[in-house]
Amino acid sequence: MATTISRRSFLGLSAFLGLGIAGCSSLRGGPGPSKGSGKALESTEVETSLGKVAGKELEGDVITWYGIPYGKPPVDGLRWKAPERADAWVETRDCTEAPDRALQFSGDKVVGTEDCLNLTITSKVGHAGKPVLVYVHGGNNQTGTSAEIVGDDMVDKADCVYVSLNYRLGLLGFNCLPSLVSKEGASSNFGMLDIALALDWVRENVGAFGGDPSNITVSGFSAGGRDVMAMLISPAFRGKFQKAIIYSGGMTTSDTATAQIRIAKAIAPLAIEDGRAADEDSARKWLLSEGDEVRAYLMEIDSERLVPLMANANIRMSVFPHLFEDDVVIPKGGFRGASYNGVPTIMLTGTSEFSMFSLGDPWWQSNEATVLSVDELAAASAFSVKYGSDMYRIFNAQESAEAMADSFGEKVYVCQVDYGGDNSAMATDLQPYGSFHGIFVPMIATDNQYAALMPNVFDKTGYGAMAEAYNGYLKHFLATGDPNGDGLEAWDRSSRQSLILDADEIEARISCEDVSRTYGDIIADMKADVTIPQDVKDAVAKNVMNGRWFSTALDEYYGGGWAN
Repeated sequence: MATTISRRSFLGLSAFLGLGIAGCSSLRGGPGPSKGSGKALESTEVETSLGKVAGKELEGDVITWYGIPYGKPPVDGLRWKAPERADAWVETRDCTEAPDRALQFSGDKVVGTEDCLNLTITSKVGHAGKPVLVYVHGGNNQTGTSAEIVGDDMVDKADCVYVSLNYRLGLLGFNCLPSLVSKEGASSNFGMLDIALALDWVRENVGAFGGDPSNITVSGFSAGGRDVMAMLISPAFRGKFQKAIIYSGGMTTSDTATAQIRIAKAIAPLAIEDGRAADEDSARKWLLSEGDEVRAYLMEIDSERLVPLMANANIRMSVFPHLFEDDVVIPKGGFRGASYNGVPTIMLTGTSEFSMFSLGDPWWQSNEATVLSVDELAAASAFSVKYGSDMYRIFNAQESAEAMADSFGEKVYVCQVDYGGDNSAMATDLQPYGSFHGIFVPMIATDNQYAALMPNVFDKTGYGAMAEAYNGYLKHFLATGDPNGDGLEAWDRSSRQSLILDADEIEARISCEDVSRTYGDIIADMKADVTIPQDVKDAVAKNVMNGRWFSTALDEYYGGGWAN
């Protein structure tokens, strides 16, 4: 059952939803007060524990402080070490310009800086004791920036203080070679340690920016969402936050021993080039040893040579393993039998999550693909997007909810954005992307990267009404840990309810439904699909859909005989 909602005041929306949504209870008009933590924010200049910072005033009494350092630059002797607290400063620090991104390989070139341990805070004059939302950007833990989602809108819509982080990426942020972590108790998840230090800084200082340090929600998109999922099982993050929001995340960790082999293979060509080994085999073996000589060599490699080595992983852990089960930040076994840091959690996905990844896959330009006709290529692409997205959709939320159901100890709310997907009234507007990976971003941030790619979509009345509804849920969740007052139904094994967000041209369509499936269901549908011949299915499965976060069941099935 879908309920249609027109754009109106949030109080009116609440009253309307009180008539009843299938599986859902009513929204309330607004959150109760948070615990206070200091006087109201009054100025662009704020005193932190490390020194005073001066921010930039934006429209509507909104203030942003860009690039506040929370850690020392992780260079020279601090490369591949746990981050250290930033040094204090004496003069007021100018935080009115956006910082550079962390060093990364993007657009076929190296960009950014190693001096990347900083955060950006957005708040509003008059804010005091507001909920705090800390955001971890996406990009496969290889690329991205704290500016991925700006907080200007959210400080009003969600009535919060917004914090976004930069942290170490790629091999500089995740490297588990034995010589780097041979000391007992050392972790190879350096990027995660950065985020942990940033959360400590936030708890210590956010009260001065109008936030409540006892009400912190940590959130992330894509790789950032997977990082937040890892925080839920990490002893290093216990007690550092009170709630979690995970956008297109899912459960992914890497076995350390396997990752070491892959990383050594990636760095081996540099060791040969630098005369440290005669061939690839001996270079790999040398890099996998624990000697001081290996560590010294790794420390002296120019960072711009390291950054491109494992680029373009394209949601494949085998290309760039990270989130290592080092038994320090992430326990051995990862999520299997994990002891959770249970906090109220929202997990959100779109229905066409694989569209951009599939459409951009280089196999479509390969010799094998170009022998297909235009119609055959279109059908093969649609096959990949349809079934890959359905697998990615359940990986992002349902699979995690199922794994957490018996031992998490807190409520989990599953949300799905249908807008633009095959079953949406707006399906044609967002073709060929559908309800893509990132469909939620324009709901919470008017300034976003998708508006130019898809003009005249996110400013439609219906999308705006859907966004207003979601921001109501978000506001209430940040304040109380419950997105819907008396109880939007949490996910459980019996009801398996997801909040479905959709809209037509004019109105939002909000419902709660059981949209769960199994990987077996999807594979059976793929086998029964007659839109493309079997040999094309084989090629798409082996070359486009394989090895992704979500494709373990498909890979195992295919390895056992796809056509059987």
